[in-house]
Amino acid sequence: MYDVIIIGAGVCGAAIARELSRYQAKICVLEKEEDVCCGTSKANSAIVHAGYDAVTGTLKAKLNVRGNELMGGLSEELDFPFERNGSLVLCLNEAELPNLQALYDRGVANGVKELRILDKEEVLQMEPNITNDIVAALYAPTGGIVCPFGLNIALAENACANGVEFRFNTEVTQICKSEDGYELWTDQGTFRAKYVVNAAGVYADKFHNMVSEKKIHITARRGDYCLLDKEAGSHVHRTIFALPGKLGKGILVTPTVHGNLLVGPTAIDVEDKEGVNTTADGLAQVLEKAGMTVKNIPVRQVITSFAGLRAHEEGEDFMIGEAEDAPGFIDCAGIESPGIASCPAIGEMAAGILRDKMGLIEKDDFISTRQGIRNPNNLSMEERNVLIKENPAYGNIICRCEMVTEGEIIDAIRRPLGAKSLDGVKRRTRAGMGRCQSGFCSPRTMEILARECDMSMFDITKAGGNSKLVVGTNKDTV
Repeated sequence: MYDVIIIGAGVCGAAIARELSRYQAKICVLEKEEDVCCGTSKANSAIVHAGYDAVTGTLKAKLNVRGNELMGGLSEELDFPFERNGSLVLCLNEAELPNLQALYDRGVANGVKELRILDKEEVLQMEPNITNDIVAALYAPTGGIVCPFGLNIALAENACANGVEFRFNTEVTQICKSEDGYELWTDQGTFRAKYVVNAAGVYADKFHNMVSEKKIHITARRGDYCLLDKEAGSHVHRTIFALPGKLGKGILVTPTVHGNLLVGPTAIDVEDKEGVNTTADGLAQVLEKAGMTVKNIPVRQVITSFAGLRAHEEGEDFMIGEAEDAPGFIDCAGIESPGIASCPAIGEMAAGILRDKMGLIEKDDFISTRQGIRNPNNLSMEERNVLIKENPAYGNIICRCEMVTEGEIIDAIRRPLGAKSLDGVKRRTRAGMGRCQSGFCSPRTMEILARECDMSMFDITKAGGNSKLVVGTNKDTV
């Protein structure tokens, strides 16, 4: 019997777990995939929105602004990449200036600080590659960019360090009310908890509807992206948006915290909640619409494309709170943009609900900090030489595109909630995220995984499940 079971190990589930780990409680996170950050949290725009877009008075507006405020301190505590690069919302038509002013007014009402409306000359001075059709722009200096993998992994590792149990490859199939809480049936057996937190992303409606007569419906909204090489990373320095439309903020162009350029997403509603395939039409739409706001995007430097799914709930707002007719069942549903920006505040809110309902007592020994994987590229030459002398694995480059060493990969595997797959290593170290997209480093990374995890190369997967990378009949030869 657990005090709390959290379904889902994305950024929201991990943020809630981390906040709950401040208290004396037995907590477990159930995740159907083989790792954290395998759903919406791994494939998104990685934007920490300032908070001017959400309708005033909604949870989206409140939690976006609060999450944005928390992100800087959280990145220092948990050692993940975050940068306040600022954002620009472009107005390309004088007839739309009232809409830009309305966005400014909404941002002020939401509590966003330092907002300004800039004229054409000011915008082009800031960003010379903005289209010459620019009329004006809303500038939000508090907007930022983050590594979503780093954020998610850091939250989960810190929760783990504070006693939260994580169960991977454990898919919840049914939830039933019991006398003292809930029973969760999974493909790995039955779990019991006094309270359940539903942080299951695009599947949150499925679990809510198992326990509540007041049904909800979540639509999987696919977003296609193009990622460009680091040579294109300085094409713009701030996150560039067009004025928002009915389906959201439209196609953005932004640098990433790792120096790439990211363009996207589309907004296409799909029935398949696993439908993360890109389409030629979707990617063409991304590049065409991005070219309307930013000129001369070096599209020949696209190194990969991908798609993610947003959990769009028909109520148009985050759903965070106890289900009315299911006491002890806490929804964290409909978390679409600005979910990444809001997740620290979502964690606070959901954990606060449970703290008050359960009368939780704070721990005296809560560990508030976490150290990320040591990156030799961030050290001086003298410090790097000392590190390599202590551990020669940090002098052995495995991924040449991203300059990732064997020492970093070993750390990624051995640390709490360590990597167990090629993608797990990639999310933690960036090995395989560079120009060649793991074309050269994957065999060497697999060798390290096999050695460190005591596995056969035949058992190593790209991303868990049946995604095996080596197949054949003569295992003795591998």
